[in-house]
Amino acid sequence: MSVDTDTVDLVGDEAARNLARAALFAALVGAGAYVSFPNPFAPAPVTLQVLAVFLTGIFLGAVWGGVSMALYIVAGAAGAPVFAGGTAGVGVLLGNTAGYIWAFPVAVVTLGAIVHGGLEPADPGDIVKLEDNIVAGLLRFLRLLAGMLVATAIVYAGGVLGGMATQGIGPVAAILNYAAPFVPAEAFKIAAALGIVYSDAIRAK
Repeated sequence: MSVDTDTVDLVGDEAARNLARAALFAALVGAGAYVSFPNPFAPAPVTLQVLAVFLTGIFLGAVWGGVSMALYIVAGAAGAPVFAGGTAGVGVLLGNTAGYIWAFPVAVVTLGAIVHGGLEPADPGDIVKLEDNIVAGLLRFLRLLAGMLVATAIVYAGGVLGGMATQGIGPVAAILNYAAPFVPAEAFKIAAALGIVYSDAIRAK
């Protein structure tokens, strides 16, 4: 009986830790909204939110990363100023840039599944393990890069679809306004995420 109780306590403690981490990464995505730069070619500014989305999927995996993004959306809908430009409320989730926000959970779950090799989270150290041979390390790098590229495509597909739905524009105009202007910034964010993940792995050696 005591063994069963100890097991329940351990599971409860682990769930509490994961929930705390999910809340922390939700806050990180919200904080990324405040680092923004005007984009004269798009209806939304360039922010660091997608970088935070990358890190959420990489470090939390598919399931808890998805929970994190759900917490982020609920917090913003409830009035916490965590959307781009410090905005909040249900209105933002129905506006012309809402597609990006709704795509965040899908992007995180997909990225987490690719990087961790499924829904179960792998040990973060195994994602970019540096002690392996060169081929294994290169494959891990390519999987990480591919995951972020797919996540980027999902986020901007959401933005394009949202723009089409709310503005009544065609796919070409939506791509030119809601996706293409952000490509250079996304390349920087992917590079930054790789730098963060690999520097963390080097410190852990």
